[in-house]
Amino acid sequence: MKSVLSSEWVKLRSLASTYHTIGTAALMLVLGVLWTFYVSSLADERGSLRAAAPEQGFLPLLQMSLAVLGVLAITSEYATGVIHTSLITVPKRGRLLLAKAGIVGIATFLAASLILLVTYGASRLIAGGRRLGFNEASFADDLPMLLSSGLSATALALVGLGLGAAIRSTAGAIVSVVALLFVLPGVVNYLPPPWNTRLATILLPNLVPQIVEQRLSSRLGDGLLPPWAALGVLLIYPIIALIIGLIALERKDA
Repeated sequence: MKSVLSSEWVKLRSLASTYHTIGTAALMLVLGVLWTFYVSSLADERGSLRAAAPEQGFLPLLQMSLAVLGVLAITSEYATGVIHTSLITVPKRGRLLLAKAGIVGIATFLAASLILLVTYGASRLIAGGRRLGFNEASFADDLPMLLSSGLSATALALVGLGLGAAIRSTAGAIVSVVALLFVLPGVVNYLPPPWNTRLATILLPNLVPQIVEQRLSSRLGDGLLPPWAALGVLLIYPIIALIIGLIALERKDA
C-alpha cells in the first residue's frame, strides 16, 4: 500500500492542474486582504462596522477550487489514458481509489488549512484594533471554525474524486459538484415547509456553522443539527461519492 500511496503522490504533484487549483484556492487570501482593507476604511469613517469574516465569506471559492483538484486527480488519467497503466500496476481497483482518496484528502486538508490560517491572520493583522465584528473573538474561539472549514473543503475534494471516478468526465463531475454546493440549496428553498428547512440543514453550505454551533439564518428555524450529527453528515458526502465511484470503477472497463 505504501508504494501505491507514493505513486499517487507523484502523479498528483506532477499534474499542472494541481498547482492551478491550489493557486485559485489561494486567491481567498488576496480577496480576504482586499475585503479587510475595504471594511477597515469604512470602519474608520463610521467608528465600527459588522462585516463577514473573509475566511467564511470566500470559503466557497476554496471549496470549489479543491473540489476541482479532486475531480482532475482521476479524470485526467482517463483523458490521457494513464488509467490503463494505473490499473495494470494496481489491479485491485478499491485499493487504487483508496490510495487516491488518501493522497487527495491529505493534500487538500493541508492546503485548505494553510490558506485559511494565513487569510485569518492577515485579515486580523490588517484590521488591527478596529471593531469589525469578525475580529472580536480570540484565535482559540475561531479555531474550530477554521478546522471545520478546512475539513469541508477536503470533503468536497473527495466528493469530486468520487464523482470523477463515476462519471469519468471532468466537465460532468465539476457540474455535479457545483450543483451540490450552489444549485441544490437554491432549489430546496422552493420546497414546501417543513421540508425546505429540514433538507437545508443537511446541505453542504450549512454544515460548517452547525458543527461549530454558529448561528444560522432564521429560515432554518429550530431544527438545527447537533455538532456531532452535522459532522457526521459532512463525512457521509465523500463516503457516498467514493462508494459510487468505486462501484463504477469496478463495473466499467477503463
